[in-house]
Amino acid sequence: MAYDDGVPTMDKLAEMQETASPFCKLLGIKFLSATPERVIAEMTVRADMCTEPAILHGGAMMSFADTLGANATVLNLTQGNWTTTIESKTNFLAPAPVGSKVIGECSAIHRGKRTMVWQTRISNQQGRLLAIVTQTQMVLEKRG
Repeated sequence: MAYDDGVPTMDKLAEMQETASPFCKLLGIKFLSATPERVIAEMTVRADMCTEPAILHGGAMMSFADTLGANATVLNLTQGNWTTTIESKTNFLAPAPVGSKVIGECSAIHRGKRTMVWQTRISNQQGRLLAIVTQTQMVLEKRG
């Protein structure tokens, strides 16, 4: 992905959305902003993503954050390398009811050659913090 002064153009953000993984598309994640240091996205809480009572399932919230961290890592990889999550920790702080939107802001804590660590703050539209996720991504180097 190419950048102008470190910030992707709208065409590149659209490309990121278009080439997103099938799971990302299944979750309905919409990327709002992306730089090598930070990715911001939103997701609408659908009934099929909820537990009883109708609030976002913790696994769906973790998947949202994991997707942001993986995409943030990809923005930092050299050609041919890939990534996988090797650790993730979530603190759930408040519920997200069906029909609401959650916003994830994923920021770099560490961007190394072999691992990258990201923190994703998930909030509702009113700015209330719903969860904090810290994850480690391993960089998988291109093989011969």
